[in-house]
Amino acid sequence: MVSVGDLPEELIARPQALVVLTGIDIVHNAEHLRIWDAFSNNRRPDRVPIQFKMLPGDHDYLKLKQKKTAYDWVIPKGILKTNWMRKHLHDVPAVVVVFFELDWDEQLWNERKQACATFVEVVRTALHGRQTRAAVVLIQKNAPLPPGEDVVAADRATQLCNACELSAKALFVLPNSDHLLGYVIRLENAFYELAQAYYHHESRVVKAHRDHLNKTTHALLFVRHQFKVAFYNELKQDSHTALKHYRQAYLHLHELRITDYNLLEIKTNSCIVNFKICKLCFEHNTPLDAISQFRRHVDIYKSKIGTADLAFEHSAWMSKQFAVFGDLFEEAIRAGLTAIQTQHPGFYYQEAARYAIARKQLCRGLCPAELKYPASDPLAEADKMEYYGQRPWRQGHQSLEAPSVQKEREGIQALQYRECQVDHSWLVIPLLSSAIAQFKKYKSPRMKRYLVVQMGEEYYHAKDYSKALALLGRVTWEYRSERWWSILTNILQLSLRCAYLVMSFEEYVTVSIELMGRYAQVPREEKIRIQMNLHKIFQDEVPEPEHGCEHDSVEKGRALWTTISAGGKSRSPIVVEMNSITAFVECKACFTADSFLCESPVTVKLGLHSFAPMPIRFSQLSVRFSNEAYNQFGIVVDENAVDDPIESTSYLKPGQTLWHTFQFIVEQDDVDCNLSIAGVDLVLGSLEGCCATLRWTDGGGDAIVHPFATQVHRKKVALNADFSVVSWDVLPSNYSTHISPREANLDVQLLQKGPALVNEFYLMTVSITNTEVAQISNVRTSISVVTAVADAVATAQPNTFLYEDIDLPCSQLISMPLLEELKPNQKVDNVAYVRCVDSGARLMCIQVSYQIPIDISGKMSMCNCMKEITSSIEVCEPFNITVSLTNMKFEKIEKVQLGEAFLSRMEVKCLSPWPVALQGSSLNLAKLVKFADEESLSQLTDVSLKQNDCAVEFRCLLSSGQTPSEIDIGSYSIEWRRVQNGAAVPFASTTVSLPTVEAEPIPLSLHVDMPAYGHMKAVLPLTYLLHNQ
Repeated sequence: MVSVGDLPEELIARPQALVVLTGIDIVHNAEHLRIWDAFSNNRRPDRVPIQFKMLPGDHDYLKLKQKKTAYDWVIPKGILKTNWMRKHLHDVPAVVVVFFELDWDEQLWNERKQACATFVEVVRTALHGRQTRAAVVLIQKNAPLPPGEDVVAADRATQLCNACELSAKALFVLPNSDHLLGYVIRLENAFYELAQAYYHHESRVVKAHRDHLNKTTHALLFVRHQFKVAFYNELKQDSHTALKHYRQAYLHLHELRITDYNLLEIKTNSCIVNFKICKLCFEHNTPLDAISQFRRHVDIYKSKIGTADLAFEHSAWMSKQFAVFGDLFEEAIRAGLTAIQTQHPGFYYQEAARYAIARKQLCRGLCPAELKYPASDPLAEADKMEYYGQRPWRQGHQSLEAPSVQKEREGIQALQYRECQVDHSWLVIPLLSSAIAQFKKYKSPRMKRYLVVQMGEEYYHAKDYSKALALLGRVTWEYRSERWWSILTNILQLSLRCAYLVMSFEEYVTVSIELMGRYAQVPREEKIRIQMNLHKIFQDEVPEPEHGCEHDSVEKGRALWTTISAGGKSRSPIVVEMNSITAFVECKACFTADSFLCESPVTVKLGLHSFAPMPIRFSQLSVRFSNEAYNQFGIVVDENAVDDPIESTSYLKPGQTLWHTFQFIVEQDDVDCNLSIAGVDLVLGSLEGCCATLRWTDGGGDAIVHPFATQVHRKKVALNADFSVVSWDVLPSNYSTHISPREANLDVQLLQKGPALVNEFYLMTVSITNTEVAQISNVRTSISVVTAVADAVATAQPNTFLYEDIDLPCSQLISMPLLEELKPNQKVDNVAYVRCVDSGARLMCIQVSYQIPIDISGKMSMCNCMKEITSSIEVCEPFNITVSLTNMKFEKIEKVQLGEAFLSRMEVKCLSPWPVALQGSSLNLAKLVKFADEESLSQLTDVSLKQNDCAVEFRCLLSSGQTPSEIDIGSYSIEWRRVQNGAAVPFASTTVSLPTVEAEPIPLSLHVDMPAYGHMKAVLPLTYLLHNQ
């Protein structure tokens, strides 16, 4: 039997014109099978909407009813017939196409023509006078000639049309060629036009009845005829006209008089018409019209409940309305419609689920459990209804009173009995699932969580406790973090029942621990009962059943607990992550200082605060550190009897805090590192039997209820305060500490005679004096460059080089030789060199590490110590070198002549505060410059300069080349070192570039040769030499 509000399949499907193909033998004729496949297979969306059927020529179609000549005495028995849409979609064709093999050059033309006419006549007879269009398709072997060229074909086509009583537009030719699909598509378009003409004619016939109707007697026919016209237009694919007539049919439905006996029929037909209107509005891309129509539809009928004993039927009908509209909305979105967060299918699925839940509640209130099905079986004809929405025991009845009160009572009883057999939860769950998917898609997390809880409740009512438990577990974190304690408590209570019924040991313990906490809004008596059950579990006993569970489910759950407890399976230890729940016991562990010296013990304080209604004992407490080597120092094991709580160190009393203090010495590898609390483990139950490990990460705390953002604004409490007098909620959280190294008692100095000079090997002495009270060992010294000049531009090339010895390679970090021991007040010096390639300040870092024996808590241990100092070194240029060019008369020049000698003047001014010894100088000439003499010796060999002293030397040079150009002379270098360093330090080199000068050629040169001196009144001989260059 169809349920209230269910839509018939023919209504949901897209209406398509029915075209029957006859005369095709797909069993014995391969060509016919090929033709049928071309019509029926691969129906792409771009092909015309036609439904093809293959029937024999003598198929007996539905007989045409006798047409009414007058409606004066016609009293309709219902609104819409249940078989009318199915009849026109699957039984009554719009077009019957006769396929016949006949060529234009057929030798037995007359006989074949007559056979074709007879076939067509048989088809017309089988249609029983219906206006179904008939067409003939001639299957021919050869392709036809263009129109007008084949005179024989035109003449014989006319003869065939006359014999079959067909119009020329109903005769077609299908050549059996390789292009069969193209011909088939052209034939489909022609059939579609014939089908449209048929449905247009049928709609006009229905419209013609309007003049014979009156609203007093034929109000139902007004609705029926408008629906028929609309459906014919849908078959014709004229959706806009169809929508107009559907709207008119819906208006006529509102004009009908409603009673308790016809309300279901009116609501059912309104549901059908409303579905058509909304679907067409979505197809026309007018979603606001569809939503407006649906809201109006719901507003009209939501208060029309009908018979009070069948109120659950109204909720079922309302639920179906919202579910169907949600499906239409979602289908439109898949087709390209854009929805928004405040208007999407999820809201309609949610309402459908809400009415389905109301249906379940009404069923429980209206349908008694001892109800029996009537012996008369009033629902026997439910599957053979003639009209939509009518009752099986009074079909076709349209009066204001029930024909039989007894039958009416039995019918209501039968409907109530049938409703009792429905598992409503499995109707609600798919609706909630659809709603959750939509709210998740449109990013509404709170609505999604709310529906997940409802879905979990429905799974519980459906006795699928495992799925209910899984669903509820997904949302508890959000309700817990947002502090919805009342909602969270209800969810946890339902989860506890599910965990008991499916014997989920881990979930049962976890939920019990949280329901015993301070945020669970349950009575104290209930918390005591939960704690007693928890105690029974750890004693391998069966817990008492939870309140509110069904008796048969309780028996099954008790059997599971009994079986597993007897088999020892419940002894498997479980781990409960406490940072994700609000448990009855809270833990706070912290270091008593932000840092500890490596020579002093590290202290950790750990507090356990119980909110349970009764005292509870734990078996073991352990603190886990980031370095697992210290875990052994943070373990507390209960070794006292359970009956002696006063002496026990693991007995938690309600509302009290139990404190533990742990101390240990760190290893030397952890010096100058951070040490943190990785977690805390608290074991409930027996270590040898059934137990649960409550695990906190970091140092515990109530991170869910008091996140870090709110902890910042709390009252500050000193880490070394007496925690026993401080409120639990304001206790500090210090999960990490720093292990500081012991202060080194060494005197470290960097001895130098600054400033240093650029490019020299500058001597540094590191002086170390042991000021410790004991002998130190394994003394290691390293020197590194911290930074360069403050305004220097960072480059990829280093500008400072360190040398442990002059003969060794340079580095940015050097290590001095290891000193195995150094006695108290003993001093040692280490020498190193630094070479800087530019001027500026250098910051040198000296690190000295060593080991010293110390007494820590009565135990001698080697302690690592380190002393680090920084010292600045100023670096300056040793010389200021000025280079100029002169002619042979020592006159400054700006240009030189090609082939003419000139002088290069180098003036060296000493800037060093220390005397500098020059080894010599050298010129590195460019390619176009050479010395005027074969040998050019340095004039600054073995010269010493003090600060501000100057030394000058000349070099005679000669330029070559033929064309004017700018030439690069080369570079000038000086080898030098400090006088005080002596031969222990190699010479350094300072190089400057010589200027670039313009060289020009001279075509004629003049040289004058004259004596060095002359005599008065005597001839002075002069020789002039002209040289053509």
